[in-house]
This record gives sequence, C-alpha cells and structure tokens, in this order.
Amino acid sequence: MKISQYTFAFLMGYFMYSLIEILNRGYTHWTMSLTGGAILAILYGINSHHAMTLIRSCFIGAVIITAVEFAVGVFDNLIMGWHVWDYSDMPLNVLGQICPHFTVYWFLLCIPSYYLCMLIRARFSNSPPDEV
Repeated sequence: MKISQYTFAFLMGYFMYSLIEILNRGYTHWTMSLTGGAILAILYGINSHHAMTLIRSCFIGAVIITAVEFAVGVFDNLIMGWHVWDYSDMPLNVLGQICPHFTVYWFLLCIPSYYLCMLIRARFSNSPPDEV
C-alpha cells in the first residue's frame, strides 16, 4: 500500500473522530483528532488483509483503540495534566484512562470503520468495494 492511502485514512479518521466528539461532547482536543487519525490509519492497515472478517476486525480494533487510548490518556491527562477525559467514576477503569464500557463502544465504532476502510481501498484500487 502507498503512503497516500494511509494519509487519506489518517485524514478521514482525524476529521470524522473530531466530528463524533464535537457532536457528543460539544468539543474535542487536538490530541484526540490526531489519535482518531492514527487509529483509522492503523485499522486501514489491519483491514487490508483479505482474510480479515468484520468481527475479527472489530475485536482487534477495540483492543488497539483501548491500548492507544490508554497511552494517549497517560500522556495527556496524567503527565501533561490537560484533563482531556477522566473515567475515574466508571467501573473497572484503569487509572481513569480506560474502562470496559468504552471498549464496547470502540468495538461498535469499528463496524463502520471496517466498511470505510474497504471504501478507501476500493477508491485507491479503482475497483468496486465488494471486489476488494
């Protein structure tokens, strides 16, 4: 795959995740925009394997998103003190940065991401999405 494909996936993730956050919380943080872009670029790479099923993609995506969320949360919230989010009041949270509740959301968010990755790949390969 070419860098242009990953760049396009990054930009789609950057803007779409920012929009989701703004619609849900009324604002976003620049680090979350970058994180959304990085995540979709990673998912694009994962979903480029023809043997990748939707359920497998969602499971792997939820694990990756949760891991990246933890790393970004430790940096943003604990090290830098920016207070971008705090899950401390959620059950089974880890340092207030991740919790199982949101991991389920990430699993569900991977469903449209899977199809978006297929559309991006089809766009760059000039073939219909169902043939990719």
